[in-house]
Amino acid sequence: MEEKRGFFKRLVEGLTKTRNNIVSGIDAIFNGFSSIDDDFYDEIEEILVMGDLGINATTSIIEDLKKKVKEQNIKDPSQCKQLLIESIKNEMNVGETAYEFENRKSVVLVIGVNGVGKTTSVGKLAGMLKDQGKKVVLAAADTFRAAAGEQLIEWGSRAGVDVISGQEGSDPASVVYDAIAAAKARNADVLLCDTAGRLHNKKNLMNELGKINRILDREYPEAYKEILVVLDGTTGQNALAQARQFKEATDITGIILTKLDGTAKGGIAVAIHSELGIPVKYIGVGEKIDDLQKFNADDFVNALFDQAGEQK
Repeated sequence: MEEKRGFFKRLVEGLTKTRNNIVSGIDAIFNGFSSIDDDFYDEIEEILVMGDLGINATTSIIEDLKKKVKEQNIKDPSQCKQLLIESIKNEMNVGETAYEFENRKSVVLVIGVNGVGKTTSVGKLAGMLKDQGKKVVLAAADTFRAAAGEQLIEWGSRAGVDVISGQEGSDPASVVYDAIAAAKARNADVLLCDTAGRLHNKKNLMNELGKINRILDREYPEAYKEILVVLDGTTGQNALAQARQFKEATDITGIILTKLDGTAKGGIAVAIHSELGIPVKYIGVGEKIDDLQKFNADDFVNALFDQAGEQK
């Protein structure tokens, strides 16, 4: 519980920038308006959009807020803050089935462009799964980035899990092929594959992922497949654009949002979920192995509004 508390504190710190943009503005609205009217909703809408929550999510949140205000016959703007917080939480809820792969024999492909913290996230995820008592095998299939394999081997030894790697520049699909054989031989619960995400040439990316997927379907059909994309939380709308391109290239099942540690545009987590229908499943707030945690809508929105006092 202490570790969870520490993570929440780091998350609160990481979302400072977004909170300053959103919360101070929203508080000004709640305190500045004497009645609930169209202008009141318009102002809230503008602040949410400016906070990178995106048009879709914002529209949905405002509609939900209006409905609750009407149902509960609320007249005082200051009473709307808690309702707004609840509406944002509802918008972000990932549901129980989001982590189905943890309970099955599974293969997890992790993709993402250079510099977003992808290999680091794979290492942390391996550590998290190992701590749950899972047997994990790592595949270093990002063979195009110099030192990605070495970096993953380092994370693997830190997490205490086996890493299967190939030569730098070798075919990623062949590394995955070898890793499947290793996962079967060792009766692994989860095969975690660090794969490249070269978006500047989407055709290459699609070909590479297509090849990997075909090998998985042929060699490891019994494994439950999860495809996670790592996005950098500091890049805001650019992260949304990347998520959209990756979605065109393959069937993404979830997002790992990294670098929520200071300059992050945290509202983008809401936008991605709403615009693309892809849930944020993990968030990272730093470099340590336990700095990646499952996404929790309540914690995230509480941190966004700094509702620390209301934490159970």
